[in-house]
Amino acid sequence: MIALSEILETIAHAPIEKRAMTNLGVLNEAYAYAKPSSFSRGMRIDLGEITILLISGTASIDENGASVHVGDFRAQMRRTLANITGLLESEGCTWHDIVRTTCYLRDIDRDYEAFNEERTNFFKEQRLDPLPASTGIQAHLCRPELLIEIEAIAMFRNGKQGTRDSGLGTQD
Repeated sequence: MIALSEILETIAHAPIEKRAMTNLGVLNEAYAYAKPSSFSRGMRIDLGEITILLISGTASIDENGASVHVGDFRAQMRRTLANITGLLESEGCTWHDIVRTTCYLRDIDRDYEAFNEERTNFFKEQRLDPLPASTGIQAHLCRPELLIEIEAIAMFRNGKQGTRDSGLGTQD
């Protein structure tokens, strides 16, 4: 595991490079949304050999920008996780590199149990250890048919200096 002091030293002296993330195979770009609500699906920040991915709130949206699985919380959750997985893959990383999620549920009282079951099953399938830090929040989402939206932050070594490992923590 990399030491916090090493991370801070790298960040303090590294040039900052950033670019928008995309994966049109799983979900469309934000430019297809009504204006002025333009945003990037995510932002990649390279700080020397460390990369941070800031993934925007992602929901059950298909590659054409349509909401899918309307009315089915579990299916929306699975599509949301698949969309995030696609974004991670487009940047050469996995859920093992996720350090934090923020999960927005339209109706937390109604859907939290299903949310927690789906998340737990997904994280077990991914063999995540340790689990990412996470917060669950009830919120009005950008489309009335969406029931779940998830933001994520990933960190990993990008291979600019040496070989990229599986992340900042243990993976397998």
